[in-house]
Amino acid sequence: MEKIALVVGASGITGSNLAGKLIAQGWTTYGLARNPNTEINNLIPLAADLLNAASLASALADISPTHVFITTWMRQQTEAENIRVNSLMVRNLLDALSPKKFVQHVALVTGLKHYLGPFEAYAKAGTLPLTPVREEHPRLGIENFYYAQEDEVYAAAERDGFTWSIHRPHTVIGKAVGNMMNMGTTLAVYASICKETGRPFRFPGSGAQWNGLSDVTDARILAEQLIWAATSEAARNQAFNITNGEVFRWNWLWYKLANWFGVEAVGFDGTIHPLEAELANDGPLWKEMAAKYHLKEPDLDRLASAWHTDLDLGRPIEVMTDMSKSRKFGFTAYQDTRESFFDLFEQLRQEQLIP
Repeated sequence: MEKIALVVGASGITGSNLAGKLIAQGWTTYGLARNPNTEINNLIPLAADLLNAASLASALADISPTHVFITTWMRQQTEAENIRVNSLMVRNLLDALSPKKFVQHVALVTGLKHYLGPFEAYAKAGTLPLTPVREEHPRLGIENFYYAQEDEVYAAAERDGFTWSIHRPHTVIGKAVGNMMNMGTTLAVYASICKETGRPFRFPGSGAQWNGLSDVTDARILAEQLIWAATSEAARNQAFNITNGEVFRWNWLWYKLANWFGVEAVGFDGTIHPLEAELANDGPLWKEMAAKYHLKEPDLDRLASAWHTDLDLGRPIEVMTDMSKSRKFGFTAYQDTRESFFDLFEQLRQEQLIP
């Protein structure tokens, strides 16, 4: 039977990498977004607003996907609004697909906030989990839109008879322009500005992050796990953590990143130096650099998401992810973290997004 994928959020880091890998493996692949990705060869774009049921019904009227991959969310001002909006997006999507009863599997991408709580909770005052985080950890007793999204998938699966998988990456490293959570590109832009101005490449985060263990998730390995779980009997109706499969300390990796760009690295000096403040006045400088080096994106804010990088690197504890469950169920892929960053930097340079 033909595999027909619907990638929801195909313009983002996760969705675009997944779509490319599905197409390479011979899947008929549709990419749904408010502003669909038209840069991926053979991706069939669908424009729709996930908050508008009529818009979704129109966009999906003529397709019958066998596998649905939900890789998007919309950031709101409060967690209550995050819950309302992001659960509605999932509900509207699955309701629109329900009448045909063609869907065999739905995959939902969430993240480690499943264990940490919302940004405000883990960054400021929340209850911090034991690490490494494991899928068996119970839900936190606080508001969390990831739980609401999961519950929508569970309810629709019971109603419509499809299988599901939940995927919980740590910080995703990969290329996307206009993405709200993009540490890899943010650090590439920061390093490029440091090189242009002679400023030091200073670690912006906490001592706990500088000295503690951490991990990240390459968008490519996340895509591999999504496809594996969607096509593996063993992975049906399961939640999985997903990272590169190794751990590192920022007090090691920071110098590797600096060396790639040829800039001076400065480590944690006892004080957090938020990157959002560091880059706050660099918009005009980036425009000048874009003109000077013929870069494709002159808008700093479409490349750098300093607020998200600050939240990740400013955490008061080390955070790393247990991958035992995936290994036991048969997913054994591994990705070198240095190469995750270096490959991204090279791609950004080749595509004229950084000098």
